[in-house]
Amino acid sequence: MKKLGFVAIILSLLVTFAYAGGTDDSHTDSYTIATVVKIDGIAWFDRMRVGVEEYGEENGYDTFLLGPSQADAAEQVRIIEDLIAEGVDAICVVPFSVEAVEPVLARAREEGIVVVSHEASTQENADAIIEAFDNAAYGEFLMENLAQRMGGTGTYATFVGSLQSKSHNEWVDAAVAYQEANYPDMELVQNKIEEFDDFQIAYEKTLELLTAYPELDGIQGSAMTTAPGAGLAVEERGLQDKVSVVGTSLVSVSEQYLESGATDMIAFWDPAMAGRAMNEIAVRILNGESIDNGANLGVTGYKSIIQDAAKPNLYYGSAWVGVTKDNMNQYNF
Repeated sequence: MKKLGFVAIILSLLVTFAYAGGTDDSHTDSYTIATVVKIDGIAWFDRMRVGVEEYGEENGYDTFLLGPSQADAAEQVRIIEDLIAEGVDAICVVPFSVEAVEPVLARAREEGIVVVSHEASTQENADAIIEAFDNAAYGEFLMENLAQRMGGTGTYATFVGSLQSKSHNEWVDAAVAYQEANYPDMELVQNKIEEFDDFQIAYEKTLELLTAYPELDGIQGSAMTTAPGAGLAVEERGLQDKVSVVGTSLVSVSEQYLESGATDMIAFWDPAMAGRAMNEIAVRILNGESIDNGANLGVTGYKSIIQDAAKPNLYYGSAWVGVTKDNMNQYNF
């Protein structure tokens, strides 16, 4: 009887263990996915946090967003190092400097952590890279809008958040090439002015630009902060009808300058949707799923993603929108 009782206990424990999932090494219900951005506390990445956190809540994953308090590549690397030590399942990253994060992302992948990058089409150490769109096409879109507002003639300057920002540089390079091919009467007077994703710096450098080039006709920005920073400078100088400003931004940041005419047009992709797309790709990779050309991520702007022919881990959405004062009320972020 005692032997039978012991066997029964062992069998009971085995059954309990099996039902508890002890024989299954899958942990799909408890993925921890960190999204590391260029800089925390600005509107763009505040909006991305909304998408990241909502995605986790809706799907049962531990998802969160963090980043340096200021644009600092070394600090972003330290944050990723800490996440590796914590043993997260995946890291989604919007790098301030693609080159700076390459070694630490390589280490993350060596540790079995899935890496998904955004705004980093040249990233080498990533399982997947998801871009909101083809960067060259977006740069051409910005330039076409600037050229139309300048009447296809006059002088202009371009801004980037950083000379290390791959996406910003790709936009500007494509824009300038497009201008040279299609609007030969336009002249670039200063190229890739750095403003470090800082509104105040964008404002101050625009004032310097307007002083150095009093006949300036246009500004194309890349970082979210350029369009409003330049808009404020243009507004203060009373040049709304003279200087055209276009660039990447959000309505919540640029609304007053769109309304006054100091900023003519902003373009953006919804950072919340980009955050969701990154996390969805991370989950699919963790689950061992392939991501093919035309895949539907179930996210607005990413419902038929394009796989790059030369770099099969690089994908493009079709997520940009152009916004002026006439349609800005359609967007609440």
